[in-house]
Amino acid sequence: MILGKGAYLKQLTAATMQMKSVEVGKEMAGSTPPSVFIGSYNYPDIYAGPMIAPVHGDTGIMDRPEDWIAGNHPQEEIIGYRMNLVRGKRLNNAFDLGNRFVEKLQEIVLSEHSIESEASFETAPSGLSFSEEHTPFGPSAQLERFDITAQRWDHSLEKAYYDTDLLSRDAVLGLHRQGMAFSTIQKAFSAGTMGRGENRHLVPTRWSITACDTMIGDNLLKSVKQCPVIDTVRLYEYASLHNRYAVILLPTAWQYEWTEAFLHVLGNEEYVFSDHEGFKRKTGYSPLGGCYYSCKMAVLEELAREQRQAGAIILREALPGYVPMGVFNVRENVRSAMRERPAEFEDLKSALSYIGGRFTLPVQRFITETTLLKESLRQRQCTLSDFAGRAPRKAEGSVPDIAGIA
Repeated sequence: MILGKGAYLKQLTAATMQMKSVEVGKEMAGSTPPSVFIGSYNYPDIYAGPMIAPVHGDTGIMDRPEDWIAGNHPQEEIIGYRMNLVRGKRLNNAFDLGNRFVEKLQEIVLSEHSIESEASFETAPSGLSFSEEHTPFGPSAQLERFDITAQRWDHSLEKAYYDTDLLSRDAVLGLHRQGMAFSTIQKAFSAGTMGRGENRHLVPTRWSITACDTMIGDNLLKSVKQCPVIDTVRLYEYASLHNRYAVILLPTAWQYEWTEAFLHVLGNEEYVFSDHEGFKRKTGYSPLGGCYYSCKMAVLEELAREQRQAGAIILREALPGYVPMGVFNVRENVRSAMRERPAEFEDLKSALSYIGGRFTLPVQRFITETTLLKESLRQRQCTLSDFAGRAPRKAEGSVPDIAGIA
């Protein structure tokens, strides 16, 4: 019996382990996108190291999630990128930055472009890794030797690196305001290149993703809470990588609910998981993991850009063919949804009736499993029997057709 999302995802990720990754020997030469991976097991004594592709030249697309969804890259292509990345690793204390190996990892994440690399492994790399939290990668092994060529550093990252009086939070927020890719900021943060000198340390990749989503999201929320509330119900839709998303914005003060359904991905299962917060920021870590914070940040980016406030209720369906590939999947899909022109509705009931004709799972099931959505309908005296499929009020632009996704 599945008791929660974590247990379900363990089954789901185990099913992906039958995929094949690139085969390499104990000696390897190639290019790092640039990319590093910092493990979390047995923290602070953790395995850290580069991600290297056994090809030469520009491998940036292999570790640039921002380009995958926006560029309509198919799932098979994205998995192909990731399975061709070999993880080299070496045991290192998270607070020990004063060695040449860590310095090389920092040079990698600070670089403008891909870096030519050479590595020798204790054994031939093997295995692969899939996760709902971080992007997948191919085989891994402990390093005996690792060398890189010199590469020009990104100017903004270099400036943050040498400013040892700048808080890591302020560095992350400043780089985000400049428009730097989230994945670039996150990797630099993870490799201990930001913050006050004596406080710098390696941050496990999985933790660093949620930390950056949270820092950026919390900062955006401060601004959004000072903005006027939208005046109608909006619906943003998007679909890719065997996922459907519906972002409903309500004309209320800030509140947020993230609900996701996993439908027949492994067999006949239908699991729905939900978490929420009100006007005050959520305390404690969400049981739904990093995607809760990635989605929240993506919605707040658009509200802050528009300088408006709203309540946000997001519904997601993961459908047959879905593979866990990290929270980028949520962040970039929701970002893409928020870039679409929304449909507008007179009320929440009408928006849900419309969604009911688009989603696989009956909308009543979503309502049953939620808190804010259920409360919002109760305040408007709606019942489950009210949802029979209603068209949206005419709005500018169009909503993408997601009904045919596999």
